[in-house]
Amino acid sequence: MDGNMSVGSGERLLEELVRAAQLASPAELPEVLSRYAEAMGLGRAAIYLVDIQQRLLVPLVDGEPELDLDTSLAGWAYRTDSLRVEEGPSDGMNVWLPLADGAERLGVVELNMSTLDGLKLRRCRTMALLLALIITSKRTYSDTIAQRMRTRPMHLPTEMVRAFLPPRSIGTGRVVSTAVLEPAYELGGDAFDHAFTEDVLHATILDGMGHNLASGLATSVAMAGCRNARRSGADLNELAGTVDEALAKWLPEQFCTGVFTQLHMPTGALRWCNCGHPAPLLIRRHRLLHKALERRPEPPLGLPASLAGTTRQVHEVSLAPGDRILLYSDGVVESRDDAGEEFGLERFTDNIIRSTAAGQNAPEALRLLIHAILEYRHDKLSDDTTILMVEWQPPEP
Repeated sequence: MDGNMSVGSGERLLEELVRAAQLASPAELPEVLSRYAEAMGLGRAAIYLVDIQQRLLVPLVDGEPELDLDTSLAGWAYRTDSLRVEEGPSDGMNVWLPLADGAERLGVVELNMSTLDGLKLRRCRTMALLLALIITSKRTYSDTIAQRMRTRPMHLPTEMVRAFLPPRSIGTGRVVSTAVLEPAYELGGDAFDHAFTEDVLHATILDGMGHNLASGLATSVAMAGCRNARRSGADLNELAGTVDEALAKWLPEQFCTGVFTQLHMPTGALRWCNCGHPAPLLIRRHRLLHKALERRPEPPLGLPASLAGTTRQVHEVSLAPGDRILLYSDGVVESRDDAGEEFGLERFTDNIIRSTAAGQNAPEALRLLIHAILEYRHDKLSDDTTILMVEWQPPEP
């Protein structure tokens, strides 16, 4: 079949592609994809996944070169979430399409074809959308995909914490929540979580005491307690209390700081509980609102209510459209260069503001920020560095 086949034939092939891909192992997926891409007149297909530090696009199968995310046309497609076309061999063309499941960026797909018209372009986009869903479903149980996304071995405490982490980015038409963590392969006790329940976004950041397996275990228990309480319908103060009691009972020598937030997506009402952690930051109209979310400090997580001496306080503010909320661990601002100068809060927020002003989406703004912090430290961080950003952008009335 070629690109002039009937629309019905093309749709039948897409249906067959989905069925075949569901039954294929991750290693077989590129072959299945190429077979159906060629049948639809889209040429040979190749899948590239982003590595966990978002520096490289790595081919799902051997035989293709790794591509630099910041300098390649494929990287441009990933960074901007847009199609890119370049001249290929023998007067053909290479088409690069981003692979994304909602706000979660997975990588890109490359298609090689002799010509490109409106019908082929629509099939390319449809194939990329379906492929992203297929990869998302397979990576939950595929060590092959996890291996391809790593460029070096991972420490055991990091493996444990990362097993609990949700996708790096989630989003709807109203809100995006996105996060980054470093050091990617030697993470200690930092973690994040975000999820939706009906019309509420839940976002959490945690920082376990220390930088070893015990601190990672404390963070994992705290995250499990958070999810258990959340899925039981607990309010924020009850949720924090559940985490307090779980740590006090099972890991009495370990403590953890954290911020738990709830954002009501239709109205922009933000509620949060801060347990011994740096205060969240609010950026509005390209400006940091100094101390807008700073409240009286509370003890870290791990103290039962009888020892903490007080019920966890829940605070609330109303967001404006376009507001960005930043949750971060202290390793972000306390990173120092060779001269001993801290990266600092001003440099931290300025990076976000400049990226926003330049039109970068939230996941890309955080990718650029974490790379700036790593460059500041010559890729050698002395402490975990975790950032979670929530952007509320309701649709126009």
